[in-house]
Amino acid sequence: MIYLELLWSFIQIGLFSIGGGYAAMPLIQHQVIDIHHWLTMQEFADIITISQMTPGPIAINSATFVGIQIAGIPGALVATFGCVLPSSIIVMTLAFIYYKFKGLDAVQSVLKGLRPAVIAMIASAALSLTALAFCGEDRFTENINYANAVIFIICLIVLRKWKLNPMFVMAGAGILGLFAGII
Repeated sequence: MIYLELLWSFIQIGLFSIGGGYAAMPLIQHQVIDIHHWLTMQEFADIITISQMTPGPIAINSATFVGIQIAGIPGALVATFGCVLPSSIIVMTLAFIYYKFKGLDAVQSVLKGLRPAVIAMIASAALSLTALAFCGEDRFTENINYANAVIFIICLIVLRKWKLNPMFVMAGAGILGLFAGII
């Protein structure tokens, strides 16, 4: 039964996550935390972190890690398959339609209309993770973790000003976080 629930959840995620992996994060969060209560927000944030650090698309990595957490290796296979299946079908269908009708203004208008929705979904995921990093599980309190906020600002400055490799910035943030937890 859990395999069917995983498959159906990730088919829905794969079907409605237009705009890439980061756009899928709020959908995955809604399915695994809000609807099914398979994971806590902290476990989900850990999965996102690991998914970001491992090679490959973040949505597929997240599906795999969520599946492992919930139902082991078979769960990982089912969740990954569910996440990839709708996208594969949609992309093949859209590629056929696009190449056949790419000159039509209606097609270009639809693509332009999807951009704001994608940006909103990515912003939603970013805000959820930022609130979790600064306030913990209870995101709507005034208990702000100032050490995490300072690490965030330092990382943002390093990424924007010196354009350092994000992997080095993540490693540095992890080390700063370790020291902040010890102090």
